[in-house]
Amino acid sequence: MNKKRIAVFASGNGTNAEKIFENFKNHDQVEVVLLLSNKKDAGVLDRAKKFDIPSLSFSRQEFYDSQSVLQVLHGHQVDFVVLAGFMWLVPSYLVDAFPNKIVNIHPALLPKFGGKGMYGMHVHEAVKAAGEKETGITIHLVNQHYDEGSVLAQFSCDIEPNDSSEKIAKKVQVLEHEKYPKVIENLVLNKF
Repeated sequence: MNKKRIAVFASGNGTNAEKIFENFKNHDQVEVVLLLSNKKDAGVLDRAKKFDIPSLSFSRQEFYDSQSVLQVLHGHQVDFVVLAGFMWLVPSYLVDAFPNKIVNIHPALLPKFGGKGMYGMHVHEAVKAAGEKETGITIHLVNQHYDEGSVLAQFSCDIEPNDSSEKIAKKVQVLEHEKYPKVIENLVLNKF
């Protein structure tokens, strides 16, 4: 049986990407075949090397003004695209090429604390400032707008009144590492 082929897009250190690499390392139905990054010095590139996953970095011009990234994905026969801390809005040509096959994770319970500029610590600081009693993660399909695609799953964690935004970030990251690879697996294997 042919394995489903995933490409991971990431911009930063890549802890979520590494959990995805680990989850599918010896999987009998799914494999990560490519890592793409918009930063030539992103820590995630080293993580991909450890798993012998080929990687490619690209410029803003290559991503938005040409379809070279799409050509690379087609060249690797990619079935699904997974965003793991990828900071750029996905252009329409990619969304159209992979309908309902691009998935993202957001570090809050959408629709709260989503949209342009709401990423990383910005989200956790906003959650803290709003006095929320819980937060969590939202795993969703990607469309042409930040954080507006169909929600696949949400998982929450409690916030204590004295939790700092850094403590909130750690609680959310535990959920990300535990849940994201499994939700990706369910999506790719059509278990939704």
